[in-house]
Amino acid sequence: MSQQFNMSGPIQISQASVDDPFWSAEQELVRTAVLPYQWRALNDQVPGASPSYCMHNFRAAAALNKRLNGQEGSGDFQPPTYTNQGFHCLPEDPDHPDPNKFYGYVFQDTDFSKWVEAVGYSLAHHPDAELERLADGAIDIVCAAQLNSGYLDTYYILNGMNRHFTNLKDHHELYCLGHLIEGAIAYYQGTGKTKLLHAAERFADYVAATFGPGDNQLHGYPGHEIAEMALIRLYETTGIKRYLDLAAYFVNQRGTSPLYFEQEDRQRAAYEHADFTVDASRPAPYAYYQAHEPVAQQRQAVGHAVRAGYLYAGAADVARLTEDPALNEAVHALWRDIVDKKLYVTGGVGADADAESHSYAYDLPNDTGYCETCASVALVFFARRMLQLEPRSEYADVMELALYNTVLDGMAMDGKSFFYGNPLEVRPQTKRNKDPRYSYVPIVRKRWFGCACCPPNLARLVESVQDYAYTLAEDGSTLFVHLYIGGRIQADLGEGSIALRVHSELPWKGRISLDVEASGHGQTTLALRLPSWAGGDAAADAVTVHTGQGSSAVISRRVEQGYLYLSGPWKQGDRIDIEFDMPVRVVAANPLVRQDAGKVAVTRGPIVYCVEERDNGANLHLLHLDGSALLDDASRVKVEPFTFQAGAYLDDPQAEGHVDKISRSMVRLQIPAWRESAEGADTAPLYRQWQPVRRMPITATLIPYFAWSNRGENEMRVFLDVD
Repeated sequence: MSQQFNMSGPIQISQASVDDPFWSAEQELVRTAVLPYQWRALNDQVPGASPSYCMHNFRAAAALNKRLNGQEGSGDFQPPTYTNQGFHCLPEDPDHPDPNKFYGYVFQDTDFSKWVEAVGYSLAHHPDAELERLADGAIDIVCAAQLNSGYLDTYYILNGMNRHFTNLKDHHELYCLGHLIEGAIAYYQGTGKTKLLHAAERFADYVAATFGPGDNQLHGYPGHEIAEMALIRLYETTGIKRYLDLAAYFVNQRGTSPLYFEQEDRQRAAYEHADFTVDASRPAPYAYYQAHEPVAQQRQAVGHAVRAGYLYAGAADVARLTEDPALNEAVHALWRDIVDKKLYVTGGVGADADAESHSYAYDLPNDTGYCETCASVALVFFARRMLQLEPRSEYADVMELALYNTVLDGMAMDGKSFFYGNPLEVRPQTKRNKDPRYSYVPIVRKRWFGCACCPPNLARLVESVQDYAYTLAEDGSTLFVHLYIGGRIQADLGEGSIALRVHSELPWKGRISLDVEASGHGQTTLALRLPSWAGGDAAADAVTVHTGQGSSAVISRRVEQGYLYLSGPWKQGDRIDIEFDMPVRVVAANPLVRQDAGKVAVTRGPIVYCVEERDNGANLHLLHLDGSALLDDASRVKVEPFTFQAGAYLDDPQAEGHVDKISRSMVRLQIPAWRESAEGADTAPLYRQWQPVRRMPITATLIPYFAWSNRGENEMRVFLDVD
């Protein structure tokens, strides 16, 4: 095991920090509210919230491990023989769980891994002795649970190791490995401490010895992907090639014939004396797991949307590092299928709630669309890796869209409740009447989830958002600026180094500046993204370069694939000013999206807007934007800075829908609209002779989509009728 780690990672960006009114507020919310709250949730200390049992399981596994090693009680302790507790196991007496048994979902270990990952990112920029002490204590418990072999998954440690790795398809052991690696690396980079990283390496080494092409190895791969991109990150951190080899094996072995999951299902059915049932995934057996055909041959995004996003991100990493043209072609085709046919205007993916999956092309329902928070997080991961394969602004456009909309929508403004799914249209009547067709459609955010993947996933992404703002070219020649987030970036390039101070007024204003604080010798190229919402390539005219006083340096300019490349001998005192236009855009969906026929969405900059009942009254289906007025005079749309007052007060502050009072500066839109009169509708006949409706002119108020459901239960719509 190597202990020589590459702190900066493969892109050689030595520092990237956030100092930005918008994102600093989000990170502070995660740091001060979400991380402490989630720690209590991991220890089942949040009244009214579904228990996690995460740290309970680690403590139980650590105690069992001590008995196995003769450190406690009899030295001839016999480990348990496997007992299948199912995918989700709860105690018979919730108030008195057995301290020696596993509870929760089979993947419950990952609650800790995602939490400690967010903690690592936070500590890197905001040292906190108490938070670090808390995390160190948790790491001690987790590492005490690890078996001498390196294996670390509490479900099988507690239930019996004799059947481990026999249900890769559903039991998430390799998923737990992936999140452990991600959390361990983040905590190491944030604190310099290696204890958890060494534990992750030991587990990865055990898996690398167990899986592979050898006759005595298992020829399987993860049921729920993430290990692929985590192993790439471990390779880039440690320089140990077997982690790259294992990631490539998992990607390239997936979906090959004979299908491993089918073989596994048959063997398990025989062991359990059960009938074998053919997997019914659509559109092909095991497509839910993206394991229906080899990854290099896949051209359609199918199956569970989170798994898919993680796989595609890992495959893009493998394609880049192994220079595999078939994988490269596949991930580009999969990207096109998502963006051209399966992406919501909010950056959400995964329309099918039945299986949390991608649906078929152009099927994008607004009121039943699932759009899991984790799926948008996975899309951000995928986009970031596509940028490393090929610097095209479209990838950063989609990454930004998901970040500012569906990702942030997953958390209330007080950081104490969360969305799992993120619909584009809700009606509280469906909840009040217990309509089973909408049972999974949230009206307000929940305090926590037993299956709590989304809250910590969101937290770790928000705390590391600076890592998505920049990349370096593989040869170190160019620093790419993908997201205009205020802060500081320092990078070592091929011919020199550069440090930039970024000031940004996004997402509310298009004013940005980049000040050169330090620069090494030689030519340096900065590549600035030209957002599609600002006009794409034409937005290059909004960028002005000011060289320092007395400087005669010439900074060359060229535009390529949505980036403005500025090259020259940058010096301290040089400055780049940007004034992007931020017009209000009224967006129509492709005509093949049946659910959006005759409707439009409204965006400005990276923000998608919606209407809420709180501002516009009930029965939002009767509200129409005035298309004629918008076409005649665009100035009739008013862009108004305002202070959004969040707060939903309930007698029980632990109840769903409660949001503490909090204020945020935002921008809302006032748009000419009209309402169809519903006067007397409650006493009118159900059907009547058609006649033109009576139009009542109004002004519609639109707020940022991520802000909805912070003021109590009420209707919401993103796509609006237009006439």
